[in-house]
Amino acid sequence: MKPYPFTAVVGMPDLRLALVLSSISPAVGGVLVRGEKGTAKSTMVRALAGLLPGVDVVDACRFSCDPVEPDPACPDGPHAEGSPAHRRPARLVELPVGAAEDRVIGSLNLERALADGVTDFQPGLLAAAHRGLLYVDEVNLLHDHLVDTLLDAAAMGRATVEREGVSVSHAARFVLIGTMNPEEGELRPQLLDRFGLTVEVASSRDPELRVEVVRRRLAYEADPDGFAGQYAAADAELAADIEAAQRLLPSVKLPDDALRQIAEVCASFEVDGMRADIVTARTAVAHAAWAGRTEVTTDDVRVAARLALPHRRRRNPFDAPGISEEQLEQALQDAEPEGPGPDDDGPGSGAPPEGGEAPPPSQGGQEPSSGGSGGDQKPVGAGEAFRARRFEVKGTGEGAAGRRSRAITDNGRTIGVQPAGTKDGHPHLLATVRAAAPHQRSRGRSGAGLVVRPQDLRFARREGREGNLVLFCVDASGSMGARQRMREVKTAVLSLLLDAYQRRDKVGLVTFRASGAELALPPTISVDAAASRLDGLATGGRTPLAEGLLEAARVLRIEAVRDPVRRPLLVVVTDGRATSGADAVQRARQAAGLLAGNVTSIVMDCESGKMRLGLAAELAEHLGAEHVPVAEVAADTLAGAVRTRISGKAA
Repeated sequence: MKPYPFTAVVGMPDLRLALVLSSISPAVGGVLVRGEKGTAKSTMVRALAGLLPGVDVVDACRFSCDPVEPDPACPDGPHAEGSPAHRRPARLVELPVGAAEDRVIGSLNLERALADGVTDFQPGLLAAAHRGLLYVDEVNLLHDHLVDTLLDAAAMGRATVEREGVSVSHAARFVLIGTMNPEEGELRPQLLDRFGLTVEVASSRDPELRVEVVRRRLAYEADPDGFAGQYAAADAELAADIEAAQRLLPSVKLPDDALRQIAEVCASFEVDGMRADIVTARTAVAHAAWAGRTEVTTDDVRVAARLALPHRRRRNPFDAPGISEEQLEQALQDAEPEGPGPDDDGPGSGAPPEGGEAPPPSQGGQEPSSGGSGGDQKPVGAGEAFRARRFEVKGTGEGAAGRRSRAITDNGRTIGVQPAGTKDGHPHLLATVRAAAPHQRSRGRSGAGLVVRPQDLRFARREGREGNLVLFCVDASGSMGARQRMREVKTAVLSLLLDAYQRRDKVGLVTFRASGAELALPPTISVDAAASRLDGLATGGRTPLAEGLLEAARVLRIEAVRDPVRRPLLVVVTDGRATSGADAVQRARQAAGLLAGNVTSIVMDCESGKMRLGLAAELAEHLGAEHVPVAEVAADTLAGAVRTRISGKAA
């Protein structure tokens, strides 16, 4: 079954152009495609592989060495000059979200290293992607350390594997393409910045365009080969254009005037570091080659900035990516040299449709807020987020890699060893040698190597940090409705959401008011969605505390089945009042008793004023939770309180 043709994909000119430019110049740094589900992101990426020129590789080389310039450090080398070679199509290697680290970067056979003194390296996906495409669907769900590894390899052009003093390095030059749905969580800014280009895609609202998309898809499913044949000529023409641009690329000049424009634009948008300038310059050069020019013009800089800068403007996770068209044009004008310069109708006007000026990336709107039904008061905005205290789940878990609670993980400090089969991880050299040493005489050892059996293998047991499920249970009743109090509460919760983002947590939001509770946001990795729901939270009505706690317990039960290894942290945001229904206080205590001992909880006390009833502290006692006044959520506040207590004792 032939893949869907690249030229048959309707719309998405930004994505088409970004993929083409990255194929022309892999040094651009790859493409991150952000968009809602069902927008043909994966379809277009997979179709790209068929457009790339084939590559010549040395026969029997697992690392796809170029016979003209083989890698001198190739584990399968050295390759002699004139080694037999063959030509094969460029590869598209897909990296599954759940892939283990050894599957990605390769693995070393510790048993052979000890017994035979040889380095037996099994290449991973990075080696398979060398001189081709590496595609990661849902890259935002990939563990951070794997994303770091991918981006380092993409930037350096090499992958290195080190295990217990044994090191192997090989070439790994590829075009890295990642797709993600922002609703499922964002990449950390440090990782986001490492992608060269980013494109926002969204499904068209034009009925005619949607009809054409469905028509083509149904035609492809009915006759894949026949449908691909209709676009074979267009795909072949596009592939020839890409190959021609690759040949022209080394001849393209970047004049000082264009370089000054790039610097002016990047400074105008206040991007961090110099990577933005470098990527924009490389993209402008690639766009000039794609347009058939040998010198970069203002048009090339404009297109490059639109693709390279939007994701570098985010100052915190809740900022929407994008750039201002007016600001971009002003920056370009400010850097224009005196006298006539290149205009928009110059040499670039004859470029193919895919290489024309890219329109600005679509700006997806913020997710509509849901403030709860029947709010008596308008939502109050939050203040500026601060650095929050780190609250941890008790004990040691084995959940997803993160930065909150203690856990047994694949990365971290070594706290012990374990035999093979229990939970394999990184081999532990010294422990393996110790296990094999007493049996050398009985195994008839001869020579320098050890006789190692599979049962001798030992693996490191490591302790690191895990990400948790942070479920917020927020009181939205009338007693919380004072504007200043609600602003303080929202600011504190927003700060905890920012902390959850940085610690790679899952978050959920339960609210209660009037006569019931609702799940305002099911547990998700997207803290942006949680922040949006929080921003639209209205207040009013009585306080059904029991219903809020029961709804939180229900959500935690369901999540324990869906994601059993991710331990929960419940944050109850309330002043402790229970005023809805008969026996409201007693029912709230009973609901708290159901949660006590089963989940680590925190009660954020929102009570204010001179006359305080201390009901939140009472609730914390029933929950077996830590009681934290809202004013003490900030990390700096806690440090100040500790210093005050210490100085008081010293006095």
